[in-house]
Amino acid sequence: MEFSGYFPIWNKLNSDQQKRIMEVLEFHTVEKGTHIHDSSADCLGLVVLKSGQLRTYILSEDGREISINRLFEYDVSLLSASCVMPDLQLNVMIEAEKDSEFWSIPACLFKNLMEESAAVASFANSLMSSNFSELMWLMEQIMWRSFDKRLASFLLEEAQVEGTLSLKITHEKIANHMGTAREVVTRMLRYFQTEGMVKLTRGTVELIDEKKLSALAE
Repeated sequence: MEFSGYFPIWNKLNSDQQKRIMEVLEFHTVEKGTHIHDSSADCLGLVVLKSGQLRTYILSEDGREISINRLFEYDVSLLSASCVMPDLQLNVMIEAEKDSEFWSIPACLFKNLMEESAAVASFANSLMSSNFSELMWLMEQIMWRSFDKRLASFLLEEAQVEGTLSLKITHEKIANHMGTAREVVTRMLRYFQTEGMVKLTRGTVELIDEKKLSALAE
């Protein structure tokens, strides 16, 4: 399937707008672990994911990571186009969690399209509203929800994403997702293990008791 099948508002654009996009559209193929974007780099533009998995995250002042969201096939993100949304003052980073393919529409063109097309402006506002909601949800989780519940939820979500109960993930990686220290993750995972909810081996967290994890997460 070509780009038009992945861009939700393609059919709302006129032929000239479609042509201008195709003239400057960039296609990227990246390997797992590739650092794709940060706010100090040139504005990447609108990202449309064809395949793979990307992670969007922010950095604290002390360099600690915390995930905002993940992008999967057909997902679209404006967080890599901060120059389009100058009021968005976030140091947003994007990395490939799996081998991925994606398109990017240069920010200058997308900004022009927003100014001339009500459909594009509405789409951009919807994307930013969704991103804002995710940020608010994240803040609520960090401020009001205990870490054991957050970790249980993360493990269950990760198992669903990967399609397996045996997660090939390090304690450091979990800490990066959740915005905490590796030692905190290790202590809680060891507690989960003593409670029979997980089994820990080097580089792997195996979910043993999903029901117990679900009950804790709720």
